[in-house]
Amino acid sequence: MGTTISMLLPESLIEMGAQLVRTLFAEWEQTLSRFLPESELSQLNQHPGTPVAVSDLLYTVLATALTAAQATDGVYDPALLDQLVQLGYDRTFDELPAVVFDPIIPGEPGGRWRGIKVDPIRRHVTLPAAIKLDFGGIAKGMAVDAALAKLHYNEIYPAMVNAGGDLAVLGLPPDAEQWPIAVPGWKQFWTLPLLSGAVATSGIAHRQWWQGNTLRHHLLDPRTGQPAQSDLWSVTVVADRCEQAEVAAKVAFILGSRAGAGFLRKHHIAGLLVRTDGTWETVEPWPANFMEEGSI
Repeated sequence: MGTTISMLLPESLIEMGAQLVRTLFAEWEQTLSRFLPESELSQLNQHPGTPVAVSDLLYTVLATALTAAQATDGVYDPALLDQLVQLGYDRTFDELPAVVFDPIIPGEPGGRWRGIKVDPIRRHVTLPAAIKLDFGGIAKGMAVDAALAKLHYNEIYPAMVNAGGDLAVLGLPPDAEQWPIAVPGWKQFWTLPLLSGAVATSGIAHRQWWQGNTLRHHLLDPRTGQPAQSDLWSVTVVADRCEQAEVAAKVAFILGSRAGAGFLRKHHIAGLLVRTDGTWETVEPWPANFMEEGSI
């Protein structure tokens, strides 16, 4: 998934737990990666206009993504793959050159996810012409949630699964009242006392590249089809599940500090919004006792 997966597990069960998580993430990547031509997602993207029978995993992730798109009025859009490719993000980020010399194409707005047809009985999916799916962070968040569910089923806890900063916890660490989670800002970082649930961050600290003389990043605004012109550097969100936190953080980032904070308040989601000038604000129920630790 283009990131490092790390775990904190009971020492006596670490081999079993690590193997369970490793196997799950490998299965999800083989099914959902847009960078693997043999993946089920890549195969679906190659057959627009045709009903395609898909696995339970792909169907579940797509159904969740479409629900998120509807709930956010399309600010989260799972069908922006063509726009990402036009911006030069056509391979894994590790393989992406620092400067892409592709011609700059005006952005094409999203919203065509509304034309996707799904048959929940036969598990058939029909994509409209001229769109391709790229689930991005929501799939990673769902994989974190699924990994914790598998660990819980096998009675491996307390546990934390962290996929590149998007993480969720199960239980509490031994002899501790919370998980101390580091939250980076632009000029400083904090320690967040997490009791349960998940944390996810969306921002522009990583995954930037130059397209000619234009700096690009991977967080697209579906309203323009271009990288979001946000006044934010990052948004960190706490929610019950990593899937929820991922979508909420991305949507708040795209909307910008004022509308993004309003979005989080409307849905009673705790968040930390860090602006590009280094200033920041929190949205309740963000914990009042999170601690600033120092400068980066």
